[in-house]
Amino acid sequence: MTLLFSVTISTVLFGQEGIVSQPGHSLELSRTSVSKARNIIFILTDDHRFDAIGFLKAQSFIKTPNLDRLAKEGAYLPNAFVTTSLCSPSRASILTGLYAHKHKVIDNQNPVPGNLVFFPQYLQKTGYQTALIGKWHMGGAHDEPQRGFDYWVSFKGQGSYLPEKNGLNVNGKHVPQKGYITDELTDYALDFLNHRDKNKPFMLYLSHKAVHDNFVPAERDKGMFKNDHFNPPLTMQTGKLEGAPMWLQNQRNSWHGVDFPYHSNLDIEAYYKRYAETLYGVDESLGRILDYLKQKGLLESTLIIYMGDNGFQFGEHGLIDKRTAYEASMRVPMVAYCPGIIRPGTVVKEVVANIDIAPTLLNVAGLKAPDYMDGKSFLPFLEGKKQPWRDGLLYEYYWERNFPQTPSMFALRGSRYKYIHYYGVWDTDELYDLQRDPLETRNLVRNKDYSDVVTKMNEELFGLLKGSQGMYIPLNPDRGKQSNLRSEDGSPAASFPAYLMRERGDTTSTKNDQ
Repeated sequence: MTLLFSVTISTVLFGQEGIVSQPGHSLELSRTSVSKARNIIFILTDDHRFDAIGFLKAQSFIKTPNLDRLAKEGAYLPNAFVTTSLCSPSRASILTGLYAHKHKVIDNQNPVPGNLVFFPQYLQKTGYQTALIGKWHMGGAHDEPQRGFDYWVSFKGQGSYLPEKNGLNVNGKHVPQKGYITDELTDYALDFLNHRDKNKPFMLYLSHKAVHDNFVPAERDKGMFKNDHFNPPLTMQTGKLEGAPMWLQNQRNSWHGVDFPYHSNLDIEAYYKRYAETLYGVDESLGRILDYLKQKGLLESTLIIYMGDNGFQFGEHGLIDKRTAYEASMRVPMVAYCPGIIRPGTVVKEVVANIDIAPTLLNVAGLKAPDYMDGKSFLPFLEGKKQPWRDGLLYEYYWERNFPQTPSMFALRGSRYKYIHYYGVWDTDELYDLQRDPLETRNLVRNKDYSDVVTKMNEELFGLLKGSQGMYIPLNPDRGKQSNLRSEDGSPAASFPAYLMRERGDTTSTKNDQ
């Protein structure tokens, strides 16, 4: 990369606390050979799981006609993932192109370090007009405008589906929320597009509250799927997992488990249908955006990327919510649309991730992403070109005192195998053959036939961590409440596995005891 700010970029180092120092006084990047920068619309939804798209037919009650259209007429990226399956860490990775252990936003409670540079700052420097509309949710409940955005509409924390006292922050001024949040955010998005400077390219970052729990559909969409049938996942049943860690068996009876979900008697089927009805409103919003672009003749010159900030489990492995390294948690939907560069029916099979969004959008703007970013641009894949790419994706999650059911974990997700390594917990690691066992039901980590795979993936995992300065555990002060109860009527605590049990006086162990 040809550096325009060599003195600045050379200071991309890590201090004692592991926080990356990014260039703060120069935001100029080298140009690519792109002749004209395109407009950008990035649409982010909350907790949208990878298969909750209508054309995939995972459930009969998932209806997303506009997303289906984008996938058909643009590109579908079936292997899209996040590197941390949690709102704030994932969103920080999207904005910075960095792993969570670098940007330090490792949970939903603590503030964003002031030295982080967000990709919209680079776009502003090169002449883009930028807007963030919707959920920010990093570093507490504030809603103040953030660096990198010319136009700002947000709300405190998770916000509210329906009007409430906090309202919205519109360019630094607090105003009432007037209606259903998905519709209102779309209204503001269209207002930005209508009143933007027509002489500048634009970047709209539309960040929906939906479909975050507790799901509230628009009044017009309530009950639309009440007569549909729910197909529960196989691993929602007990006894379907071989070699499951004790923490996972115990989490079934917890805030994030199907036996005691959110410490209640929540009906998972009704819960999922309400999620689908709420998601339908997001798809309607997408339709309004597409109609506007077509009406104004902007479809050819605008790249649209849609994705979820993390996955969501509706019973997989006996769990709800996210955080884990299982597919339903770390995998997300992603589609891209731009008739000017993407051929209809394009399918990008390479593993892409949230850390790749910033480099990709900079590339779309005709800029070369800075070298300090962990992600890479997947724009060539959208254009039908080939390029060298990753063999495996690093995943990380750091234990939260607020939800102590889930341990710290680091995973390597390859094209065939997934290796999950747990830290600070007396338990087993995991290895899954994703080709033969896509539902992740059989843990192969102690199977002697796979010992070489385990050894190799363990080495690769720690190689990725070392290479990205990730060999430390970030620690934050306690914030927020704990959700750590169990139900007396739920499943009992898991027993220690037989391979760890010995008679008194027998101190033998085996090489594969992990």
